Amino acid sequence: MSDLFPPPPGAAAAAADSISEADEGGSQGEGEGREYEPDPDDDAAGDEELEAAVELIERWEAPGAADRVLFDSGEDAEEYLAAAACLVGAPDPRAEAALQAAMARLEEEFRHLLIRGAPPLAAEDLQASLLRRLSLTVPSFNSSAVDLDCPSFSSHAGEGDDSVGAGSRNSVSDEEISPYLISPDTVSTLRDIADVMLRAGYAPELCQVYGEVRRDTLMECLAVLGVDKMSLEEVQRVEWAILDGKMKKWIQALKIVVRGLLAEERRICSQILAADANAEEECFTEAAKGCVLQLLNFGDAIAIGKRSSEKLFRILGMYEALAEVLPELEGLFAGEARDFIKEEAEGILMRLGDAVRGTIAEFSSAIQGEVSRRALPGGEIHPLTRYVMNYVRLLADYNASLNNLLECFDSEVNGADNTNMTPLGHCVLMLITHLQLKIQEKSRLYEDEALQNIFLMNNLLYIVQKVKDSELKTLLGDNWIRKRRGQIRQYSTGYLRSSWTRVLACLRDDGLPQTMGLSSALKNALKDRFKNFNLTFEELYRAQTSWRVVDPQLREELKISISEKVLPAYRSFVGRFRGQLEGGRSSAKYIKYNPEDLENLVSDFFEGRKPNA
Repeated sequence: MSDLFPPPPGAAAAAADSISEADEGGSQGEGEGREYEPDPDDDAAGDEELEAAVELIERWEAPGAADRVLFDSGEDAEEYLAAAACLVGAPDPRAEAALQAAMARLEEEFRHLLIRGAPPLAAEDLQASLLRRLSLTVPSFNSSAVDLDCPSFSSHAGEGDDSVGAGSRNSVSDEEISPYLISPDTVSTLRDIADVMLRAGYAPELCQVYGEVRRDTLMECLAVLGVDKMSLEEVQRVEWAILDGKMKKWIQALKIVVRGLLAEERRICSQILAADANAEEECFTEAAKGCVLQLLNFGDAIAIGKRSSEKLFRILGMYEALAEVLPELEGLFAGEARDFIKEEAEGILMRLGDAVRGTIAEFSSAIQGEVSRRALPGGEIHPLTRYVMNYVRLLADYNASLNNLLECFDSEVNGADNTNMTPLGHCVLMLITHLQLKIQEKSRLYEDEALQNIFLMNNLLYIVQKVKDSELKTLLGDNWIRKRRGQIRQYSTGYLRSSWTRVLACLRDDGLPQTMGLSSALKNALKDRFKNFNLTFEELYRAQTSWRVVDPQLREELKISISEKVLPAYRSFVGRFRGQLEGGRSSAKYIKYNPEDLENLVSDFFEGRKPNA
């Protein structure tokens, strides 16, 4: 091929200069300073080569050949490229016409190779392959369980400890992804075509083809990754379960696109268009901007959309993902394109941050505005408590981001608890304080003061345990936990006082006739005392065996406290006065229980048994 057509003019001149320098260096003594004299035969040879090049180009334009794909014909493709290169800069009108025809063909061949060189895309294969080939951190948050109807909290979804879901981060291995964009052999051929077209001054046509084909390919990849083009109105209308899935896919796709697809596209583009840096920038920008803007537009639609508390952790995931890849995204572009992408992405990042702050404010208002009036049977943990604490616990997983976003957060809670707290700590303290106030309000739905205390103990202990067993402990501190444990002890004391004061009053000597020996007055008073004790204890037994203390340790501690207060008093009272009633026909009617019986009955308390079970 090199014998048939000469190298391009620039290369020929360089070769001539090289030969001249070599002659000078090798014949210093003989012809120093001798000038190069062109051989007249060179012009004749050049004309012949130009003619051959024109004929080859025209042959491919003839009927029957014009519709053939040149680069499917093997060796002909190399000759055609060499012929086109030979025609560059030729002044002959026929040569110019042949060059134009060659450029038109090469443009279509370039398009054909770009399309053929990209392998078929299958959703499962592409996504699995890209995930395997990238070292990514992909949040997996089960936010579909977060379906609280804010702001009323009228229906509390998922009363279990996992009602809000759980955040986790799954890592995948790191490999190359290049086979999934353009095969290496095709890249080499595309570079050869690009070199000739760029040398001939056809950079605009080349960039247009590259931009169109590669843009469509990258957009197809985006669709395979689950990111569809959606308007703001469509994002607003779609139901949460569907939108949640799309947000999850967006987080994953953003990292795959920036670190995988676009990084590889940049590498391929730089190989194909190595001869012209400006063309490289233009081609990459035209190819990449479509999928980048589609990703950013979806992020913007989420950021400015309607706020609801179930969206918070997905929005946080989107914020973190964009903040993480933003430097890499900017680094892929240059010049005005880089400035534009940077401005757009930073604006969306700021609006996502606003959405996070606004959603937390909405959540705070929703807690305070919860209006359900149904008292839970048995004083159990309220669904609101479970929901809020699982929600707040997940906030700690985004510690760094939220401390940055909430830097100017003005806590509504004053006092020693919030001294030296981080911004997220202030936020968590505020939300838990709102929850405590709401739980105290709901405790008043119970008429029985003892049950109010059981309800408060259950809920506050659940709050404390969620704090103690998570990163919330770091945010709120040991002192906060100690104070709440003190409150639980106060509720325990309140329960014992409100439930058992009447029982213990039956076992006191106060009010009994002060007589020596046997007397009917004392006997009748003792009968009333034992009768009242039995009735009061049995009333408590019927009620409080249906109550439920959720935490096993607290449940046992309360039973022990009851036994320690009641059994010694009962044992002492029976020991002092049993003789006054023994011998009578109905002494067993009044002294119905021995201390061991009472202890066994107390063990049934707070187990949540159904009445009459």
